[in-house]
Amino acid sequence: MTKKGSMKPAKKNKAEEPELEPLCCCEYLDRNGEKNHVAACLCDCQDLDEGCDRWITCKSVQPETYERIMDTISDRLRIPWLRGARKVNVSLLPPLFLLPVFLRVASWHFLLGVVVLTSLPVLALWYYYLTHRRKEQTLFFLSLGLFSLGYMYYVFLQEVVPRGRVGPTQLALLTCGILLILLALCRAKKDPGYLRNPENDDRSLSGSQTECLNRTGPEKPKGYPGADPAGGLNNRAPKDEPKGCPRTSAGSPSTGKEDWCAKCRLLRPARAWHCRICGVCVRRMDHHCVWINSCVGESNHQAFMLALLIFLLTSVYGITLTLDTICTDRSVFTALFYCPGVYANYSSALCFTCVWYSVIIMGGMAYIFLIQLINISYNVTEREVQQALRQKTGRRLLCGLIVDTGQYNRGFLRNWHQFSTLGTHPFHHPAEDIV
Repeated sequence: MTKKGSMKPAKKNKAEEPELEPLCCCEYLDRNGEKNHVAACLCDCQDLDEGCDRWITCKSVQPETYERIMDTISDRLRIPWLRGARKVNVSLLPPLFLLPVFLRVASWHFLLGVVVLTSLPVLALWYYYLTHRRKEQTLFFLSLGLFSLGYMYYVFLQEVVPRGRVGPTQLALLTCGILLILLALCRAKKDPGYLRNPENDDRSLSGSQTECLNRTGPEKPKGYPGADPAGGLNNRAPKDEPKGCPRTSAGSPSTGKEDWCAKCRLLRPARAWHCRICGVCVRRMDHHCVWINSCVGESNHQAFMLALLIFLLTSVYGITLTLDTICTDRSVFTALFYCPGVYANYSSALCFTCVWYSVIIMGGMAYIFLIQLINISYNVTEREVQQALRQKTGRRLLCGLIVDTGQYNRGFLRNWHQFSTLGTHPFHHPAEDIV
């Protein structure tokens, strides 16, 4: 009787548990965990109504209200999909609509072209600093880069190739260059060298580690106790560290310099750093690149440089073919600055505008490529360069364009040899780098 009585409540609780119904293609679970429908995207928009009312009455909208509006829009902007509607990243959309409009407007007149092509980099830099200040991930620049590449190729096929001055071999070379860019970008988008906790395997810390962290006090902003205030690399353990507290190392050599990441709760090897945008530590982190929406680290630095090189070569080749078609009687360099009658025909004006847009993008990528070549030659990462500039350390040349920290510089050839072998085997530091 006792067993039967004890079993009845269990059956009752099991029967009371509601079963989750599968979502149809237009339904989804919103950020509050409630079921919603794509057709109801304009319902219950209190924050948006409040913002419109304040805008109509010429009152300022509070930043908190603006953030809630953007969160609501990003949560409700979805497309129907199997087993529930999928969310669409808002940052993907502006380049898809604005870039063709801006370029076609710029093709109407020379002055419009100057205004539009000057404002586009300013707007891009403004958006970059806005997202960089908030430490947010964005797909805007990745979408801008890929759509710019595709749209330039589309204009080339529609406006330049039909004129008959581009042969099949030249078109094939340009197409192969674009495909190689995409392949290199796919490789650069892969794991840059994320550091994982081998003992926890992405799970929570054990009780002994949690107790150890609680004893050692609050988290330090940059590094484990024993690291220098500037976040320098130091593997000396603090004197008051309790015995028996495990310090998890992410596969780094015991002889190399290490420091503690309080956020990832692991020991970082030398030159690793925690990316505040990605939220994870990266081995030999160079920088967080917004153009690939990922970090550049030990495992993808070579692919990143290869993508930049192929992009520059392909851009120069495509610009040369286009200018040779629309300005037949002038050299490429002269036609870039002086091509009379180009705005008399809208097709030629669009091609000329796209050429200058490509030149602006190529100039920015060439600057990044040049900085990377200099850093590799001196065996420094971009993060180490910025840290040396802030602390006014290291040797600076050409107004800070070249920064040599001297810590890992082993000569031009050895530096490039180390870069060519990144990710293949752990690099052993010389004796002077060992604490």
